[in-house]
Amino acid sequence: MKALQRLFSSHLGMSAVSAMCALLAAGSVQAQSLSELLEQARGYDAAWLAAKAQLQAAGNRAEQARAGLLPSAALVGEVNYARSELSSPALPQVNVHGPTQTVGVQAAQPLYRPANRIGFEQGQRGVDLAQAQLEGAEQDLIVRVAQAYFDVLAAQDTLGFVRAQKAAVAEQLAFARRNFEVGTATITDEREARARHDLVTAQEIAADNDLRVKRLALDQLVGRSGVAPLPLAQPVQLPAVAPPDVDSWVRAAQDHQPQVQQAQVALDMARLETRKAETGHLPTVDLQAGYNVQRTPNGSLTMPGMHGRVNSASVGVALNLPLFAGFAVQNRVKETLSLEEKARADLDNARRSVAQAARSAFFGVQSGLSQVAALQAAEASSQSALDANQLGYQVGVRINIDVLNAQTQLFQTKRDLASARYNVLVGTLRLKQVAGTLTPADVAAVDALLAR
Repeated sequence: MKALQRLFSSHLGMSAVSAMCALLAAGSVQAQSLSELLEQARGYDAAWLAAKAQLQAAGNRAEQARAGLLPSAALVGEVNYARSELSSPALPQVNVHGPTQTVGVQAAQPLYRPANRIGFEQGQRGVDLAQAQLEGAEQDLIVRVAQAYFDVLAAQDTLGFVRAQKAAVAEQLAFARRNFEVGTATITDEREARARHDLVTAQEIAADNDLRVKRLALDQLVGRSGVAPLPLAQPVQLPAVAPPDVDSWVRAAQDHQPQVQQAQVALDMARLETRKAETGHLPTVDLQAGYNVQRTPNGSLTMPGMHGRVNSASVGVALNLPLFAGFAVQNRVKETLSLEEKARADLDNARRSVAQAARSAFFGVQSGLSQVAALQAAEASSQSALDANQLGYQVGVRINIDVLNAQTQLFQTKRDLASARYNVLVGTLRLKQVAGTLTPADVAAVDALLAR
């Protein structure tokens, strides 16, 4: 009986870390932190790379809009072949045929084009929009990597606890069989232990498969195989939520969340589009200059048979004043005003959504911390209950099923406690994501809780 007690104590005292180390003893030296896996994911995750490319494209698009404010120049050339005949009773007949060659340079500088200026401003706001999208993709990547990271740790802990429970139940089965053989217990004890052993075996198979799936998900996210995340150090002290009031998180979300920033930029661009549409009634003024050279090797009607060359230069200001365009400008303005109202409604909806998400995330983390504290107390209570049932079984006041139930309760509490800790860590990152303040520094803070 003392040997059995030592085995129970060994298995039931196994923490999530020790269970995982038993599963990954061969590969623990290659374990990686959350920051290391996040850095690998940045070079592989399609969503983040797409947002990064979108930002680069937006920058190039903004430079294209700048071209509407800068001078333009073009080299033009033309070659024509013409045949001309001039006949008159008072003049001799003139017959001229041959090429006309023209080459020149044309340049223009916009002086007053309000639509081009607004287009340039829209290009700059487009860069801000792409930057907000990249920030959102960055924060989303951090949360996805963290979720996959702790999913693997939770699955490893579950498998470790199930295997520890299986070993404890196996010993209880062997003990019940020996007691039955010597006549100190009934066949019921052995059958109950056998049934519980078969049940735990099924749970082990499911836990092992779940661990494989979680590992594959993490491997796919970071773009490499055989990833081994570092476990949490034991004992672990989870950090409290700071600031501790929900209103601070709501204000941060409404001000900094990338989703809100994108909606704000979209509203700014809609307003600029309205201003741009209103410029349809305004004139445009351009400074234009040109220099042309025209050659007629076979002459012209004015100088038949003689080689001719004409050099001409011009400079001037061109004014274009729209008068009537079939009410197209008026209807375009109405359209942009409606789109501006839509963008304003989208911004209000984004602020309300992130405010609700911030409240939910905040209370979720607070509840998770309370749950961890309660499960820690439940773990101690379950251990005491198991010890009491083992002692009662020895003296005959408890039966075998009581010990098996106490074992199950203890292992279930340990699994729930490990899972609750991981949920708090991921929930804290999600809270900061909703608030728009999630950065790699927050990932480094989580790394500080990992075993090295």
